[in-house]
Amino acid sequence: MSISFRHTAGFGKRMEYKIIGDMLMEGLDCYVPLVDDHGVDCVIKKKDGTFIEIQIKARSNEAIFGNAALFAGIQHEYTPNFYFVFYSERMNLMWILSSEEFLAECNTNKLGKNTGKHTIWFNGKHRNSETGKNEEYCKERYNKYICKDFSRFY
Repeated sequence: MSISFRHTAGFGKRMEYKIIGDMLMEGLDCYVPLVDDHGVDCVIKKKDGTFIEIQIKARSNEAIFGNAALFAGIQHEYTPNFYFVFYSERMNLMWILSSEEFLAECNTNKLGKNTGKHTIWFNGKHRNSETGKNEEYCKERYNKYICKDFSRFY
């Protein structure tokens, strides 16, 4: 099945709005910039009056098997009060990492056209010995970043 450009181009924006909507439903004060040229999809005002910046990255069900939680080509330098929300639609998992955590966990490309850009791959794949089916799973080292809510932002 081929994926239409309209679907792929809109998926990221739809997921941004879905996740921002989820944040709003939890009572967070979210502000969406009119221009997205700094990699900031949402700004949150915390209860203590400070602000944090959020970048949302999502992978769709249509990602190639084994890449359900592969996020590549991310340009980022350490930024205080900055967080990433990563979401895999197929795995139905969300990871939240601060700028510092992301830079400690990611791989940085050393060669080629994406030199200096970062990649993080939350999932692995294996064949389930009981069912015989291929499955994707969260790599154990990333379990600590799995979040069911946005309490890291409260």
